[in-house]
Amino acid sequence: MGSHVRARRAAVALGFAGLLMAVLGAVMIVMVPSIIKQQVLKNVRIDPNSISFNMWKEIPVPFYLSVYFFDIVNPSEILQGRKPQVRERGPYVYREFRHKSNITFNDNDTVSFLEYRSYQFQPHKSRGLESDYIVMPNILVLAAALMMENGPISLKLIMTLAFSTLGERAFMNRTVSEIMWGYEDPLLHLINKYFPSMFPFKGKFGLFAELNNSNSGLFTVFTGVQNFSRIHLVDKWNGVSKVNFWHSDQCNMINGTSGQMWAPFMTPESSLEFYSPDACRSMKLVYKEEGVFEGIPTFRFVAPNTLFANGTVYPPNEGFCPCMESGIQNVSTCRFNAPLFLSHPHFYNADPVLAEAVSGLHPNPEEHSLFLDIHPVTGIPMNCSVKLQLNLYIKSVKGIGQTGKIEPVVLPLLWFGESGAMEGETLQTFYTQLVLMPKVLHYAQYVLLALGCVLLLIPVIYQIRNQGPKDAESQPGLATQPDGLPSPYTPLLQDSLRGQPTSPKA
Repeated sequence: MGSHVRARRAAVALGFAGLLMAVLGAVMIVMVPSIIKQQVLKNVRIDPNSISFNMWKEIPVPFYLSVYFFDIVNPSEILQGRKPQVRERGPYVYREFRHKSNITFNDNDTVSFLEYRSYQFQPHKSRGLESDYIVMPNILVLAAALMMENGPISLKLIMTLAFSTLGERAFMNRTVSEIMWGYEDPLLHLINKYFPSMFPFKGKFGLFAELNNSNSGLFTVFTGVQNFSRIHLVDKWNGVSKVNFWHSDQCNMINGTSGQMWAPFMTPESSLEFYSPDACRSMKLVYKEEGVFEGIPTFRFVAPNTLFANGTVYPPNEGFCPCMESGIQNVSTCRFNAPLFLSHPHFYNADPVLAEAVSGLHPNPEEHSLFLDIHPVTGIPMNCSVKLQLNLYIKSVKGIGQTGKIEPVVLPLLWFGESGAMEGETLQTFYTQLVLMPKVLHYAQYVLLALGCVLLLIPVIYQIRNQGPKDAESQPGLATQPDGLPSPYTPLLQDSLRGQPTSPKA
């Protein structure tokens, strides 16, 4: 009797526990998505109390700048009107350090900051040294010549004489370090003396001289603390909400973020838009596919075919013109009027005539396309590789002897890739708090609900099993009478069950 009571109490206790688990699981199914969303919103906004704030302030991801130069093989033949021939040299790899300073929180739910960048050469990751010599177009000579194309012949002759006196030629042989970070040039000093507003360079001239130990301008972005709908979007850059480099309001608009974080809860219909001070414009990347990075689900975004398309192919880009072939963007208006163009490396995704005009170019999507892998729940980049090519339009200018008989051509100078991937302790913290914990909660709610339902069945099964014998004893016509005395039919029933003939006694 005691064991029967204990079993009944245990069944009731398990049923009660199952009820609690089932209720808790059901509540979690309703509440967990909202809780996760609130936690994500809390931790991705620009707030000193959020998990991602230190990541935003001092980017922990190791970034690398890989530079590939196009070494000119036949400079003398180019001067005679022959097709340029180049060979790719590199990569020359630099560790890129970024940190924000002058962080100021404003009353209108925005924060202003300057982001500084510095670079350190990484010999062990490079294929070559900074002391390597590269034959490159003399940008100062060829750009100045083209800028004077429509000038008076007398001024061109003076320029030719000045070039000769200073020993300037159309092509130069410089080290990687000089091309990157600057070199002394007497022509630059002369231009700054008589035309002080022509070039922004006041000391050494180098393609990356302005980037090292400098900032990318004053960004003011929305924090998302008061109004989440505009989180990370740029409010102003250097105090303006649109630039004046281009020829349409649409092209001059500063859209998207500063290129470091985006709004969370992305879908395949989302796009990545950001303002790039180096390109002097906003860019938009589009969704390509889902992926996984170190166990973290990602969305991959890539450049659309229209990113550098000309106005004929893609009318909204008409504001970036005057344009040439599709696939290159004229950036002369924001680069001291020098005939410089941006494109994908090796003229990938551009009009084929551009790559065909230069020997030694081999565009392919695996090596030359750019991508960003974003964790869609938080909008934080996990892995990225942004690749761009800098090109110079060159041609013979009548009256300036140094340009010889150069045929018009868009000549690639170099291409570079900025890459970074989350790793180490930062990756582990991110995975644990923003991926693993939400996943555990997601599965726990269904486990609790299923386990609760199973436990709820235990008292039901126990009750059914214990009702069986009682029901059998209560059936009519069995061996006992209501008063508990033996039935007169008992012998007959027993004999019948044994299969023996029976005869009632008189």
